[in-house]
Amino acid sequence: MAIEKYKTLQIVQHNPKSSVFYLYMNRPSQRNALSSDFFTEFPKALNSLDDNIQVNVIILSGSGNHFCSGIDLNSLSSIFRDHSSGDRGRSGEKLRRHILGLQDAVTAIERCRKPVIASIQGACIGGGVDIITACDIRFCTKDAFFSVKEVDLAITADLGTLQRLPNIVGYGNAIELALTARRFSGLEAKELGLISRAFDSKNELDEAVRDVAEAIAAKSPLAVIGTKAVLLKSRDLTVEQGLDYVATKNSATLLSDDLHEAVLAHMQKRKPTFSKL
Repeated sequence: MAIEKYKTLQIVQHNPKSSVFYLYMNRPSQRNALSSDFFTEFPKALNSLDDNIQVNVIILSGSGNHFCSGIDLNSLSSIFRDHSSGDRGRSGEKLRRHILGLQDAVTAIERCRKPVIASIQGACIGGGVDIITACDIRFCTKDAFFSVKEVDLAITADLGTLQRLPNIVGYGNAIELALTARRFSGLEAKELGLISRAFDSKNELDEAVRDVAEAIAAKSPLAVIGTKAVLLKSRDLTVEQGLDYVATKNSATLLSDDLHEAVLAHMQKRKPTFSKL
């Protein structure tokens, strides 16, 4: 499958034999600020990676020295101009639909069946936090820095941070970070539970993220996408409802060739080999 070209993104397969693909936010001169083009292209890129049978795991990173500096202020000004005149009711309805579209672009990370690992260096501000809270695994350098910045711009964060962050770091930590908009380091992000692991250098980060991604990519694709789906679904269900959901899901996928291969490989003391999705 040919890799499409984008204005704000770049898809790279660093190792042609690997099923790990890299998705880079690719506006390094703007510290990967999120333009209107990004919100159109990002779900398309994720969907193309999801549909590509060569892809098992996606690593999301930023080109240059920063992960993401938040929404592009030019885009923010454009939103204000486009929705602040005319009939107030109609302008409000149009703005609501616009916000829902931006939200949907971030939620595309969760909609993608395949795991998305965030590899974070430098700034991860505002919209960058929205993005990483939707990712499945988050790693960073110790000197990376984060901020739920929206209140400093007179905005209530509306792309997912206020919904997802409390589930990751707890309500008390989330509201303190969101109300103060304070900057916090990669080390503190690790202590809060926002980040799984923090590394001394970019090279160490890259190596660790690659190793984790390759390890996941070597597992049964059916088991991996099923695990992601069940965790996301169960987040919003009671335990009883979540158990019922996974029972129904496994009744459709458990008896697969992957299960037979995993058991056989374990008995033969070898690494299993799974078919592509």
